Amino acid sequence: MPRRTRPVVRLSLLALVLCALGYYYAFTPRLSTAKQHLSSLSPNLAFSSNPKKLVPLEAHIISKCPDTRDALRQLILPAMQRVSDKVDFRLNYIGTPTENDGVDCKHGPSECLGNIIELCARELYPNPKTNLGFIMCLTKDYQHIPDRGLIEDCALEHAIDFDALNECATRDDGAHGLEMLRHSIERTAKANVTISCTIRLNDQVYCIRDGHEWKDCPKGPEVDSLVAAIDELASLL
Repeated sequence: MPRRTRPVVRLSLLALVLCALGYYYAFTPRLSTAKQHLSSLSPNLAFSSNPKKLVPLEAHIISKCPDTRDALRQLILPAMQRVSDKVDFRLNYIGTPTENDGVDCKHGPSECLGNIIELCARELYPNPKTNLGFIMCLTKDYQHIPDRGLIEDCALEHAIDFDALNECATRDDGAHGLEMLRHSIERTAKANVTISCTIRLNDQVYCIRDGHEWKDCPKGPEVDSLVAAIDELASLL
């Protein structure tokens, strides 16, 4: 059965989150005990008495994008399965900050909502075997982001707590989620990134997935090449 489409409103600090987020995410709580995917990933420990130096790996994306889906599926997730313990992995989003602390997204308010949900998942579940699995689940069906049924299914599959996800997205009348998205967009802008999906390694562009093609990949878009590059950088830390 096709998922129902819902009207959206222009994104702004109060109008977006009070109306749109509340409209999309008035969930009935459902806690999941489903198995997590990507079980071979190792969590990066954020707090340690002797923290390990990690290689910066970052992907700049938009949630409703086939190139994001392809980059995650073909390169990022397979590489993370092998070297997640060696990288400081971040996802940041592409958009445009607006007046009154708002943001515009390429595919409209529904994409901004999807971005916020994914940011909340990463904030609540920093272990990549949970948050990347959840985000990949959404991205496989990116046309329906942020449809309630899609969010429910992916959260159930990856043991995401609906209450916690909804509370994050709507905290402080939505200001918390919107602030996270604006900060993420500003970080992308500072890196001079405008194309989804742009992958950066050690703060340098490594490869771009755009228009269903890999571009600007001097070492190639193969998983083995990315893993080798990460291993080499890690050996120098």
